[in-house]
Amino acid sequence: MNTDSTVEEVIAALREHATETEREKISRRLRGSSRPLGVRMGTVFDIAKQRTETDLQAVAELLRSPWYEARMVGVSILDFRARKRLTDDQRAELADLYLDHHDTLDTWDFVDRAAPRVLGGWLLTRTDRGVLEILASSPNLAERRSAITATFWLVRNGEIAEALAVAELLAGDPHTEVTASVGVALREVSVQDPAAAIAFLRRRGGDLPRPALRTAVSKLDEAVRTELLGT
Repeated sequence: MNTDSTVEEVIAALREHATETEREKISRRLRGSSRPLGVRMGTVFDIAKQRTETDLQAVAELLRSPWYEARMVGVSILDFRARKRLTDDQRAELADLYLDHHDTLDTWDFVDRAAPRVLGGWLLTRTDRGVLEILASSPNLAERRSAITATFWLVRNGEIAEALAVAELLAGDPHTEVTASVGVALREVSVQDPAAAIAFLRRRGGDLPRPALRTAVSKLDEAVRTELLGT
């Protein structure tokens, strides 16, 4: 498969659906190194879904594209692949590709699109999950968001230890893009193990920004929510 032609085909497909209105809309919220073509996310996901079996070398080129939507196609292909029945080696290949290109995955929605199933799904196959601490300790806020967002998939599969460990590292993070995901992780922990979530929040809830704390307690009983929120 010609990698260059595959990437060109994806970008051409995106350009067919680009509008100036959407480009301006995306530009207002977009931070990071990519530039918008102006394509609705539903269309971007459709284009990615049609190309789920794209060669991973081409996916890597998409992740390095200057265009926001092309990078989103790339992470979406990784996500769609990770939803399939895969071998442990195949999951490792997806996770390695994601981690190797994290410098280009520099907006929150790239992380949210792929980290749960691509990183979290891979970590389910491993006993060594030290990569989460490495990401959580990174000066790069997108990598820190990846660390906590990857744990969503672990929690969904009944494994809460990593979510609590990463939340311990990131509860006081200065960036709301990170603490917002900490709040989500703790909310999901509270569904699996309310006592563990409550114990954590009694200790560290005061370090969370108010919006993240409200998210974290949202699934708990009203009396506990009132206690933790101090209202």
